[in-house]
Amino acid sequence: MSAEAEAERKTETIPEWKREEVGDIVAFLERYESIGIVDVAGIPSRQLQDMRRELHGSAALRVSRNTLMERALEEVDDGLEDLTEHIDGQVGLIGTNENPFGLYQQLEESKTPAPINAGEVAPNEIVIPEGDTGVDPGPFVGELQSVGANARIEGGSIKVVEDSAVLDAGEAVSRDLANVLSELGIEPKEVGLDLRSVFSDGVLFAPEELEIDVEDYIADVKSAAAAARNLSLNAEYPTAETVPAMLAKAAGQAKSVGISAAVESPDLADDLVSKADSQMRALAASIDDEEALPEELRGVEAAPAAEPTEEEADAEADADADEEEASEEPTDESDAETDADTDEEDGDGGDALGDMFG
Repeated sequence: MSAEAEAERKTETIPEWKREEVGDIVAFLERYESIGIVDVAGIPSRQLQDMRRELHGSAALRVSRNTLMERALEEVDDGLEDLTEHIDGQVGLIGTNENPFGLYQQLEESKTPAPINAGEVAPNEIVIPEGDTGVDPGPFVGELQSVGANARIEGGSIKVVEDSAVLDAGEAVSRDLANVLSELGIEPKEVGLDLRSVFSDGVLFAPEELEIDVEDYIADVKSAAAAARNLSLNAEYPTAETVPAMLAKAAGQAKSVGISAAVESPDLADDLVSKADSQMRALAASIDDEEALPEELRGVEAAPAAEPTEEEADAEADADADEEEASEEPTDESDAETDADTDEEDGDGGDALGDMFG
């Protein structure tokens, strides 16, 4: 019998309800951009329904027989068949049109603490913390000691005198330990949907690939953007992000050269007058014999350094921010800005000369 004939024979033997279920699952898979496999083992039915409600609006959960989910994934193909290797045990399908990284974070944040039962494997080290148990003196102190907790009776109650590790991760929980943890209200495990894998945009993601610190990731992106901007400025490579800062820097340097060379220009007239006024004040202030000065210059003090203009201040602030975010090492740009600032400080003075002579 040929392979096609064999496949047709098997299809004919599939009950109608299974065909309908596979069809519904296929429709579910085609509805979402990202499809994942989640572990639902050990989650009570009521909590599972609560989780469905919490996911509403951002993701949807579909639970069915493993064989039917595998058949639906293979029927859709498009790479989704790779998810079949993760279908084992009690699992379900989860679909979302949002970022798979966001889905992973949402599922992790939705997990809640839960008590652990006898026979279950500890997901991590179980520790009974130091402190008053709130239990009256009695047989319970012996139960605590029997599971490895350092406990004794003090002040009319049972106290654990130090943090006590009572079980290593991966070990099975005994009935006595389960009872002690239940009495103390310690819930050492988390209940939630464990993501096994997600297929999105042609890529199969493992859970560890989706486990990122969003804040650190954003900080890294900002740092990289700042470093790229600083490199562009230093290399004088124009981009939409750097042209304004480059023009401001060039304008500042051109102005500094013009003032230093005393270039006659309407744009520099005020600055040249301010520079002359500043130099005149400095000269007058350095002469001890006031009789040697004109009356209007007697008692004149050296003009204070002028504040930078708003445009110059903005350009300098942008440059400083770039350097701080991108690198702690000094750059050619920062040296050029320092030279430009020094030149401008030497050249600026104020409007005192105009005020003095009208």
